[in-house]
Amino acid sequence: MAFVNSLVSWFMLKRLHQIELFLKYPADVQQEWFNALITKARDTEWGEKYDYRSIENYEIFRERIPLNRYEDLKPYIDRMLTGEQNILWPTQIKWFSKSSGTTSSKSKIIPVSQEALEECHYNGGKDMLSIFLQLYPDTNIFSGRQLAMGGSHQISEINNETILVGDVSAILINHLPAWAELLRVPGQDIALMDEWEAKIEKMAQTTKDHNVVSISGVPSWMLLLLNRILEITGKSNIKEVWPELSVFFHGGVNFAPYEQQYKAIIPGDMIYIETYNASEGFFGIQDQKESKDLLLMLDYGIFYEFIPMDEMEKENPKAIPLWEVEKEVNYAMVITTNAGLWRYLIGDTIKFTCLSPYRIRISGRTKNFINSVGEELMVENSDEAILQACNKTGAIVSEYTAAPIYFSNEENGGHEWIIEFSKAPENLEYFTEIMDNALKAVNSDYEAKRYHNMILRPPKVHAAPEGTFYQWLKNRKKLGGQNKVPRLSNNREIIGEILELLHQ
Repeated sequence: MAFVNSLVSWFMLKRLHQIELFLKYPADVQQEWFNALITKARDTEWGEKYDYRSIENYEIFRERIPLNRYEDLKPYIDRMLTGEQNILWPTQIKWFSKSSGTTSSKSKIIPVSQEALEECHYNGGKDMLSIFLQLYPDTNIFSGRQLAMGGSHQISEINNETILVGDVSAILINHLPAWAELLRVPGQDIALMDEWEAKIEKMAQTTKDHNVVSISGVPSWMLLLLNRILEITGKSNIKEVWPELSVFFHGGVNFAPYEQQYKAIIPGDMIYIETYNASEGFFGIQDQKESKDLLLMLDYGIFYEFIPMDEMEKENPKAIPLWEVEKEVNYAMVITTNAGLWRYLIGDTIKFTCLSPYRIRISGRTKNFINSVGEELMVENSDEAILQACNKTGAIVSEYTAAPIYFSNEENGGHEWIIEFSKAPENLEYFTEIMDNALKAVNSDYEAKRYHNMILRPPKVHAAPEGTFYQWLKNRKKLGGQNKVPRLSNNREIIGEILELLHQ
């Protein structure tokens, strides 16, 4: 352990110095990465198509290169999956991250280069640890094991080359250095299992007797594992299983709806550190004790652009670089990466809460909202309303989703909610009223549409039995850490499927 402590201390000091540089010169750092990415990719098929050699500045890049969704890049990625190289990125691509996001029924396959692994994902992990140690220098994090909840992967042989496709967490676990592997549980044979229900069981059985001091993963799936461990051990809370557990590094979904559930099973002192990492890259890390806002990481081989949400409906929405953003504006995030994602719309929306340094808050998804009558309801609104309703009623929400009720000849529109409670409120109508009032307080557009019930009637809420959303994911063959329950949808496809489950 002494060797590990020394190695981590060296990494920490080195990375903290580099973080200081991009905090001091953010625009310069982003401009350097822009130049480096354009230069490196100029002889790829993509670079030759758009004549990267003649791109002299960002303005030319913005005018010449189209904004791309996954469907736009998929034909190139499909060729890369067959072993073709130098298509979107010049170095060999043999790893692909599988990401389904929240609303798509099909998986996205994202290329992962060696540069993306080292400069982005691994630096993100090192910086998360470095920032945490700076905030909590007296931590016990090296006194025991770290439980990491990874995904699964499949290996294919194409043209005598090994192509690995899996969750980004599985790719990272598969390439961890030996010193990091010494601290982690469970072993790779369990961590990379494909069958999710069997993996949860194996993880619970093999980790319950270790001295686990930190956990990391997606809150929804980690909660499933922790509850299974309580069932197996017969303990009343996780601190009885792991007395030294002190920190949860989490990301993937907003933690607020899960906070009450974690406090219920992990009593006493517990630190929660939020991160913003995805298959496409590692973007942000919580760097303050008192705030969940995320420091935007600027030196990971990613060039950022941002599209104001009121531009997204236009035929040719205009993106802006980091140095032109404003606080408290909803932006769709666009990334250009060191794995060949060019002007890629990741699907997330963010707000800047601070411009020096650049800190962000994830506000939702570009496809994960309700705007049936101009109410522009975002996930950050619904999460906040759910939290307020829970605080005032003592309820604990496991999962939820909502969708519009469309206007008809007989009735005006509305919103329909399905909420799964791990602790139900005594009065669902009172819970609904608190939630509705909270939505009015945090979203003036929603408040205006709810005025005297003229456009939107009061929300319609269904309390779902425990396990409903898990069964929905299972029916869709979407069990696993990369799969998330969609909070909001602007159509009724998902809520219709879940309502069918409720009526069976």
